[in-house]
Amino acid sequence: MSDALLPYAVGAAKRARRVAVRMRRRVERLHTAPAFGGGIPHRPALRPLHLSVLGGRTLNAALVAPPGTDLASARLELARGGRVHRLPLELEPQPDGTLLLTATTALRLTDAPAGTGTDTGPGRAGLALTPGLWRVGTVLTRPDGQEQRTGVAAVPMPATDGPIAPVSPDPAGGAHFRLMRSVDGFAVLKVRAPAHQAELDTFALRWDRISVRGRVVAPQAPPAAYTAQAVRRGGGAVVQAPLEWDGDAFAFDLPLAGMVSGRKALRWDIQLQQGRTGLKIGRRLTDLRRRNQVIRTSFRIIALEDGSLLRVHAYITSAGALAVSCVGFEGAPDGAEGRV
Repeated sequence: MSDALLPYAVGAAKRARRVAVRMRRRVERLHTAPAFGGGIPHRPALRPLHLSVLGGRTLNAALVAPPGTDLASARLELARGGRVHRLPLELEPQPDGTLLLTATTALRLTDAPAGTGTDTGPGRAGLALTPGLWRVGTVLTRPDGQEQRTGVAAVPMPATDGPIAPVSPDPAGGAHFRLMRSVDGFAVLKVRAPAHQAELDTFALRWDRISVRGRVVAPQAPPAAYTAQAVRRGGGAVVQAPLEWDGDAFAFDLPLAGMVSGRKALRWDIQLQQGRTGLKIGRRLTDLRRRNQVIRTSFRIIALEDGSLLRVHAYITSAGALAVSCVGFEGAPDGAEGRV
């Protein structure tokens, strides 16, 4: 590199370092729970070799025991208010002489109030947690019965912008179980109830129709209160579709005959309507960050009952919502205005 370009390269390197520091601090703030910190007595913390919630609902912990500590047993505790969940930790000696404390359990959301009480361990369906912040700690028991309570140090969250998000919701129930850090550097599990939404399971492209299947997460009304709709972008036209239910799962065929206007290409958003609330049907309970780039679909020629042909493209938007673009060939019926 010539001497004339060297100052520019040094300046670019400094700016890149400043951007990296700002991004790291921003990620740290996003994953910090400000509710814990001041006024809490200092306590030791175990260093986690691994601490995560995999698949949106499975808590995995591998903690390093203090060097030279003789333990008879250990347990992990999740505490919130007066309620404590206890989970036994397995003692696993390592070839390098360290001792790992490991545990794996499923997590699920419960609506039961978090009153005063202690749960000795997870049930068959895992730990049932109420929404809120749960402090993560351990209890180490020595052979003489003496107990030592410690916290668990928070793990750094990755700042990479890859295709897979580091945190994902529970794909079954929609709840969020997210590991965060308190302002004093300890691990905290944040539990959030699912939002009222319409989750897309599958959509099938056939030669004469497009079938959509999904389910309502956290429903706020009986199934009869929901209707399926295709809403045209920019025009406000609405086309209704007959809806079938099986519990909280729904299925319907897109009303393609009313979604085409000659050879004019139209774009439609697919949603459920409940009262004044429109729920866009989409793929949200996933760890995919760029769903429109990962879930790719092809264009399809579809024949309607009257013999006319449509060129249809059903796809997932960058926000994860289901949308449809369709255009008719010469002689297609004019039904763009739909039914409101």
